[in-house]
Amino acid sequence: MLRNDQLDQWDRENFFHPSTHLAQFARGELPNRVIRTASGCHIEDRDGTRLLDAFAGLYCVNVGYGRMEIAEAIADQARELAYYHAYVGHGTEASITLAKMVLDRAPKGMSKVYFGLGGSDANETNIKLIWYYNNILGRPEKKKIISRWRGYHGSGVMTGSLTGLAGFHNKFDLPRAPILHTTAPYFLRREDQSQDEAAFTAQCVADLEEMIAREGADTIAAFIGEPLMGTGGIVPPPAGYWPAIQAVLDRHDILLVADEVVTGFGRLGTMFGSDHYGMRPDLITIAKGLTSAYAPLSGSIVGDKMWKVLEQGTDENGPIGHGWTYSAHPIGAAAGVANLKLIDELNLVAAAGKTGAYLNAALRAAVGGHAQVGEVRGDGMIAAVEFMKDPANGSFFEASDGIGAKVAAAMLDQGVIARAMPQGDILGFAPPFCLTESEADEIADKTAKAVAKVLG
Repeated sequence: MLRNDQLDQWDRENFFHPSTHLAQFARGELPNRVIRTASGCHIEDRDGTRLLDAFAGLYCVNVGYGRMEIAEAIADQARELAYYHAYVGHGTEASITLAKMVLDRAPKGMSKVYFGLGGSDANETNIKLIWYYNNILGRPEKKKIISRWRGYHGSGVMTGSLTGLAGFHNKFDLPRAPILHTTAPYFLRREDQSQDEAAFTAQCVADLEEMIAREGADTIAAFIGEPLMGTGGIVPPPAGYWPAIQAVLDRHDILLVADEVVTGFGRLGTMFGSDHYGMRPDLITIAKGLTSAYAPLSGSIVGDKMWKVLEQGTDENGPIGHGWTYSAHPIGAAAGVANLKLIDELNLVAAAGKTGAYLNAALRAAVGGHAQVGEVRGDGMIAAVEFMKDPANGSFFEASDGIGAKVAAAMLDQGVIARAMPQGDILGFAPPFCLTESEADEIADKTAKAVAKVLG
């Protein structure tokens, strides 16, 4: 299409895109796509190409695109008060209201919400609070944080260290101490293929216990995990995993951080993944679903036990030395209030559970029997299809084969966006909660066609 502007050129000459092969993009070897508008579960680029977004942006546009209620709340807030800081007791109607709304929905035992902008900065906040907490309690050696391989917790220096994916470490001098990584609860990729789920869960617990014994429980402050692993492969935990992990943490006085950036506010068909899987967190990380990405906002929900110690710390040391300029930004908070109201009014949490189950079943029916599909897995409104060279003998494709990326590209050619997940041949789905059953059928049908095109 001929255009009378220079956007495409400006894009390649000026815009640093995240998670992109920079040289290929600059040379024009990778396509660019300028998104113009969106509605419901569909986006449209400026060429008029309409795509069914089966990944809700980055699993974040939970209520769907084009919700005027949220747009109007943002505009009204900007007209009334575009910005004021939250330092030294300042707040806005929107930020105070949203804090209450979050705590009204949070698992039992949570006390306060600290607002940031994105999941990465929320987990940076969590790390600092964990270290502060143990210093106040007179435990300066209790600082190590255990994450899991393949977990995703951000891409900053410390949050990138928490993340357990090689692409976020390579050439960045990560991970940094005092971060440790233990076994990913990834049943399909278990080392001992003879194990059933109960035995594999026991192995994960034994590996954690061995790490704690080796490092010393008096040096380990916290364990962080996503209720369901997201970017590392969309992996639900094996049966009994979280209650068993929780028992270990309780026994060794180790805090639990539930990273609910993906699962919070309905993705699993429940308000929080912690309740869904029987976790009892001391800190909860929230972001994406808090505003359905209509404005940047994140949060760290602090549990009662930690909060009492934080108060003690400020009595002993003065105001807490942590804050962001844009903490509790009024526009983001207004978007959050409108978003959570909409989720309630449209009963979208229940819809995510119901339609998500339908989508998972449709995907299993469409491709679950394919000779090179190792697994179709998911929970609520999130699902993955993992491809294997030979599921019977447990062999995977070579990374250079790029099977997952090829299937995702074949789906895009049919007008459906699915995500090729990193570190494996995994096709991910996390549509908006307003997905219809007919749209779920379209996703499943076009998945089957894409798989047939790439793998036969």
